[in-house]
Amino acid sequence: MSLIKTSSEIQAMREGGAILSRALQAAVDAVKPGVTMKELDDIATKVIEDAGGIPSFKGYTSGGGTPFPTTTCISRNDEVVHGLGNREIVLDEGDIVGLDIGCWYKEMCTDMAVTVPVGKITEEHRILLLATRDAMMAGVEAAIVGKSVKDISTAVEGATDKKKYGIVKTLVGHGVGHEVHESPNVPNYVSKRFPNVELQTGMCLAIEPMLTLGTDEVGTGDDGWTIVTIDGSWAAHFEVTIAVLPDGPEILTAQPDIGM
Repeated sequence: MSLIKTSSEIQAMREGGAILSRALQAAVDAVKPGVTMKELDDIATKVIEDAGGIPSFKGYTSGGGTPFPTTTCISRNDEVVHGLGNREIVLDEGDIVGLDIGCWYKEMCTDMAVTVPVGKITEEHRILLLATRDAMMAGVEAAIVGKSVKDISTAVEGATDKKKYGIVKTLVGHGVGHEVHESPNVPNYVSKRFPNVELQTGMCLAIEPMLTLGTDEVGTGDDGWTIVTIDGSWAAHFEVTIAVLPDGPEILTAQPDIGM
């Protein structure tokens, strides 16, 4: 498995990313008070499969554990990521909901996520969503050939008001393409825990900050999958797959319109 993708592999990821973006937009468009998580997951699944893609999360095992059961990770309010998409939980006015999704297409994998409002949300929550998206885009803009993963981390952290938001540290971005998760790790904060890999032409990365309205401490819910904030604060998550190219980073999974 190579960190560097060929031009034909990146083209396959462009095509798969376009399918994934359509699937996520369809799910986002269906978000409203009264809809269930399972209904959103079913919508995304149909778009991917009708286009010839294969959901990459469904059946995925992390370290040989229990296979993940759904196409989409759907996480609400204090749930940060990895919520099960098959839950019959009804979304309420004022919720915020994260939708994280991936697919295989022509043997290449892409990955993306967005957090969206359910009906009318508070100004505090609206700004949380915008701040998380802005932090992600700062990371994207730093993904320049010859720079390093640390430059991406520095950009994400620098774009985050740490007096207002906690940056989740136990979960990080990653390489993507040949597998759902590959090297290198791409943390959303500057850390010596991870190798500071040089960015090279053809690397494909998933950049995905997760911010909370409280501390950075998270735990795992009773279902064994859903990551929740320890202090009960609400959280947002945005993610894109990019290719590092000579002319600058290319977003392979266009972000959906979330009406903000």
